[in-house]
Amino acid sequence: MEVERTALPGIGLQHVLTTERRRQVGVISHHTGRRDLVVYDKEDPDTCVVTVALTAEEANALAELLGTGRVVERLAELQRQVEGLVTEQIPIAPGSPYTGRPLGDARVRTRSGASIVAVVRDGQVVASPRPDFRFEAGDVVVVVGTAEGTAAVADILSSG
Repeated sequence: MEVERTALPGIGLQHVLTTERRRQVGVISHHTGRRDLVVYDKEDPDTCVVTVALTAEEANALAELLGTGRVVERLAELQRQVEGLVTEQIPIAPGSPYTGRPLGDARVRTRSGASIVAVVRDGQVVASPRPDFRFEAGDVVVVVGTAEGTAAVADILSSG
């Protein structure tokens, strides 16, 4: 798949991809942070049929929705390629010592050798959460590491 990138002087950048079915979809990234999602006419690719203006926050949410499957795919592929590597989904239970606390407080990687690669909250994926990300009861933490490392993370998140 090819993505065509075009500078738009005074506006920003335009990225257009052509799907397998020969449909063109684009994103116009304005200097202001606004993003326009654009669908071009099937018969006349120079004509826009639909434009959806998105704030920076809306664009990030859409990117997370579209990227969720790719994160899971990549983790599964990595797990197949690297013997001994596992992916676990660990819930933050009510009463966890880390409910309301930032991820950095848990020092998961230092203590277990495993890495937190995402957190799922209310159906939304937060990929590569930062150390200041605060856990909430009900979050599902996606951890990659050895079986022993991921078990250690489960123990850390449940009992400290």
